Amino acid sequence: MNAVAHPDARPDLHRSGVGAVLVSTWRVGTPERQRAAVDAIRKAWESREWPDLGLLSYSVHVGTDGDTLLHYSQWTAEEAYEDFVRTYRDDRNAEIDAAVPGIERVELRRYAPIHRSAVRAGRGTGELPGIVVVVEADFGGPEAGSREDWVDTVFTAMDEDAATRPGSGGAAAHFHLSTDGGRVLNYAEWESEQAHVEWLADDARLDEAWTRVHHYPGLVGGRVKRYTPALSLSAGV
Repeated sequence: MNAVAHPDARPDLHRSGVGAVLVSTWRVGTPERQRAAVDAIRKAWESREWPDLGLLSYSVHVGTDGDTLLHYSQWTAEEAYEDFVRTYRDDRNAEIDAAVPGIERVELRRYAPIHRSAVRAGRGTGELPGIVVVVEADFGGPEAGSREDWVDTVFTAMDEDAATRPGSGGAAAHFHLSTDGGRVLNYAEWESEQAHVEWLADDARLDEAWTRVHHYPGLVGGRVKRYTPALSLSAGV
């Protein structure tokens, strides 16, 4: 089976059979190089048979910063990814690097399947979001609280948001826990980048519920990045 590309698509976040999720970041430098890298990824994958080793989907998102790419892949198990690395990854990366020299592969993190999701009432998950906001929260130290409890704390704050600011533009949030115990990733879907910017600037967001989120015991850092879905690849039928 060959790879089938779905341009401007994002992954089916709740597809069956997912046992592991791999998320990585590349830095490429400019918007032109972002587009060129997405094209090179598509060509490298479409020209080869799909690696039927437990890879379910591979999706690429383009950072609104004009520099980064986010890669989100779904696997039946982490071992399937290790098999892919040994057998199939190098020739694909070599072709991509030949087309877009100087790619910096910043980080790869491993996550369990989605831990918890929220979808705002009246907003389905089938439509392509205007923007994907990726929030990474890092935990560490002996005083670190439970990541699961932190996610519950975020949900309490989001519930208050839904009640007080129903038109904020947030559509859905999907939380992953890293398998190394150190990070939570929130893959959040928003109507637009401007809606998220305005939400961040709203002083009402700094209420007691969100203060508990930001000052949770053991939370040692975090990052927020915005992306647009660019490409999703899966096996052909």
